Amino acid sequence: MREYLLEKQPIIASTFINAISKDRLSHAYLLKGEPGSPLKEIAIYLAQSLVCDDPQPLACENCWNCLRIADGNYADFTLIDGAQSAIKKEAIQILEHNFDKTSIEVKGKLIYVIHLVENMTDEAVNSLLKFLEEPGKDVYAFLTTENDARVLPTIISRTQVLNVRLQPRKDVINEAISQGIPQEDAELLSYFYNDANLIQKHLLDEQYLDTKTLLIALLEALASDANKAVFVIQNQVSPSLKSKESVRMFLDLLNDALLSAINLATNNPYVLASYDKILTPLATRLSRAEKLVIEIMKLRSEIDLNLNLSLVFDHLAYLFFKEFESL
Repeated sequence: MREYLLEKQPIIASTFINAISKDRLSHAYLLKGEPGSPLKEIAIYLAQSLVCDDPQPLACENCWNCLRIADGNYADFTLIDGAQSAIKKEAIQILEHNFDKTSIEVKGKLIYVIHLVENMTDEAVNSLLKFLEEPGKDVYAFLTTENDARVLPTIISRTQVLNVRLQPRKDVINEAISQGIPQEDAELLSYFYNDANLIQKHLLDEQYLDTKTLLIALLEALASDANKAVFVIQNQVSPSLKSKESVRMFLDLLNDALLSAINLATNNPYVLASYDKILTPLATRLSRAEKLVIEIMKLRSEIDLNLNLSLVFDHLAYLFFKEFESL
């Protein structure tokens, strides 16, 4: 992470290094970046830098304190992850209660990370605002967001914003391949992770592997005929994907494939080069791929409104059936 910040996020690195060296740390930072940026990982690393036994001046990542923060075993460090579920008021109240006490660790600093603050309930946001308004001595916060439009201006105004720059996807893919990651996986996972090390970390995730298998099955069916595509959706995809997170991943990868097919058909650069054999017939077969992309994006957004997941796949099957019917 130290090398990543110095090489690819130099503004964040220099800003934080200057703050540490001049003893001018903000009590709260907001890391803002696009989906796929290693926001949580950066936040945890900056937290490590505040208590590292061998800072240079950023964290060494190898000392006892750094390792304990990475493992979630540092008594004065709390991580609240909004990527897992909505952050509720109770989580912030527990944080406030724990941080109202004297620090346990020798370093004397209380640090918390709230990943994806846009996923907080209104009650939780109000509790956090009070906490940010009156920070205790030696209390430091690292907040992250992938959508600052959903973050209250009052929260933003109480933090120092650090912008995480998105790396060119082609560069991320090439770096991942240089680390021994198969090209087909580097291409797919680069949609979700804007860092080769994160791609490596999630390469064997069961959810990703299952989703990849289902995606390829559907793409191969789409290159053939409507009935086969509908069969795959109803008998393979729908029964296999039961969580909102897995459905989002599937729809994202499907749209990414469709966009690559569109670019292939128009002789423009495209990402999924290792899937040429599937995308080439698809590019010539789908006449309204752009409209399909828009409709799938709408479907994805409706998942958050507690739309029944089986209805998502019924609608998806209908979209492709209508597409083939129009040919």
